[in-house]
Amino acid sequence: MLNFCLPISPSGRTRKLLMPQAARSSHDSSLKIYFRLLRYLRPFIGLFLVSLFGYVIFASAQPMLAVILKYFVDGLNAPAGVGQQEFPLIGRVELMYGVPILTLIIIAWQGLGSFLGNYYLARVSLGLIDDLRRALFDGLLKLPNRYFDQNNSGHLISRITYNVTMVTGAATDAIKIVIREGLTVVFLFGYLLWMNWKLTLVIVGVLPIIGFTVNNASRRFRKQARKIQAAMGDLTHIASETIQSYRVVRSFGGEDYEAERFRKASAENTVKQLRMVKTSSTFTPLLQFITFSSMSVILFLVLFLRGDASAGELVAYITTAGMLPKPIRQLSEVSATIQRGLAGAESIFSQLDEQPENNQGTVERERIIGRLEVRNLNFTYPDTEQPVLQNINFIAEPGQMVALVGRSGSGKSTLANLIPRFYHHEQGQILLDGVDVQDYTLRNLRQHIALVTQQVSLFNDTIANNIAYGDLASLPRQHIEQAANAANAAEFIERLAQGYDTLIGENGIMLSGGQRQRLAIARAILKDAPLLILDEATSALDTESERHIQVELENMTSNRTTLVIAHRLSTIERADLILVMDQGRIVERGTHSELLPLNGYYTRLHAMKFAEADDEDVVPESSSTV
Repeated sequence: MLNFCLPISPSGRTRKLLMPQAARSSHDSSLKIYFRLLRYLRPFIGLFLVSLFGYVIFASAQPMLAVILKYFVDGLNAPAGVGQQEFPLIGRVELMYGVPILTLIIIAWQGLGSFLGNYYLARVSLGLIDDLRRALFDGLLKLPNRYFDQNNSGHLISRITYNVTMVTGAATDAIKIVIREGLTVVFLFGYLLWMNWKLTLVIVGVLPIIGFTVNNASRRFRKQARKIQAAMGDLTHIASETIQSYRVVRSFGGEDYEAERFRKASAENTVKQLRMVKTSSTFTPLLQFITFSSMSVILFLVLFLRGDASAGELVAYITTAGMLPKPIRQLSEVSATIQRGLAGAESIFSQLDEQPENNQGTVERERIIGRLEVRNLNFTYPDTEQPVLQNINFIAEPGQMVALVGRSGSGKSTLANLIPRFYHHEQGQILLDGVDVQDYTLRNLRQHIALVTQQVSLFNDTIANNIAYGDLASLPRQHIEQAANAANAAEFIERLAQGYDTLIGENGIMLSGGQRQRLAIARAILKDAPLLILDEATSALDTESERHIQVELENMTSNRTTLVIAHRLSTIERADLILVMDQGRIVERGTHSELLPLNGYYTRLHAMKFAEADDEDVVPESSSTV
């Protein structure tokens, strides 16, 4: 043991470092988020303990390297006749053999610890990230429509990809460094205290200064990480929006505008990243200066107060103390990674904490007859004051077709969206077979409804898988082909090289608008639900395709309730009940023959539609010459 004297304060008192209230609050918040993140480690606790054991092995090898130097230096200073030394682990052997053998043993011991720590912590970390990513995506599938209305897709995608990547840094590199380097510091300090506890107190005295510096930098890292997240979300959103709308961009000459918009977003992201680097680049040299200042004091004290210590003991102590700055520096640098991870985890948990769709209903029915009744329905979108629907009342009996007509913005599509509970209404009732739709479980309610909208959604998959999607995936190919034939889609599908197994690209980009809509109608036909909602379902079809589908729709609607929002006269005129809507109210109701003579809203709408129909039927004269 190293023995030399160091005067210390007779009082032996230490001052308690007081942390500002704001700093304590931020610190508590960070710990709360981090501990919540670590709760996802429970399934991997066995692997985590193995990795922890590995890092204990790795850290314990660090002071052993200083011990080797002690034996080596003392051996060099020993008389020439003394060739043997008492070594730990291997006993008394020749100096020229003992030092290299002990070195190999320690390096092998350190390598074993490094493998166990790194490999098993990586398994834990990757499992943690996988669980987080799946929890985030599964939660996304259960969120209400208003959440998607209030958050653009770019930020949602960025959260699943970029933010989770930041959490990966906090859960892999950060944890590895905190555990490995933290244990290394503990073992090195333990060895220094064993050699001379008084001198080691000089090193301990500088720790509060280091702690204050790290805490101050951490707050900056956290704040800057949040800004980087927002900037990355904007960047992803612009890129996603431009890619999805590339035809509009090119058609209207928007390339320069989109390039400038992306350039500004990218530049803003770069500026925020550089601010993070600037903070880190300033913080690390400052911490190194503080650490090595304490080292310089230690070197002075060792030389000044060496007493009767041997050269080997002095070298071992200085070497051990010299090993401290590296793990301390790595621990300080990991603060930026942890704060980025905490900012990402904070964003992820904010989404996980969002309330899912209201699904408190308990009623489940295998099949319904499809009687739809709406009573005194009023609806206002969240965070708005203008009512969209006011005092809506009507009944659609099984097998009836009810047509909703009116100007754009009159509330037709909103009414259609309330039936499958895409939005939650507070006032009034929507009854399906006499049961309020809010009393059904969401999944069971939507199984009874087939919905086709003007905005068709298709997936980057085969035609067959797009028609037989979700609950329909187990249906045989014969049923899929029958549904496609009924939707007048078979004729273009069969012309494709791979037929029903043709990949159609993102959102059906390989198909025309009419072809995409026919696939959506085929999907609804295949579902064979008792309640069919058609929201401008044939708007993208040519006249011939629509006439073909109209025949099939008549067969479909003969034994099911149909709510149709249409702009084609042929669809409206054959409805059993026409509801004319204006500014969220039903202003007229009746059949086509009842409403037309009233010379009211419907008559004017009919006149406009009739004029449009005449325009569609006009055949232009041929300009060719014989």
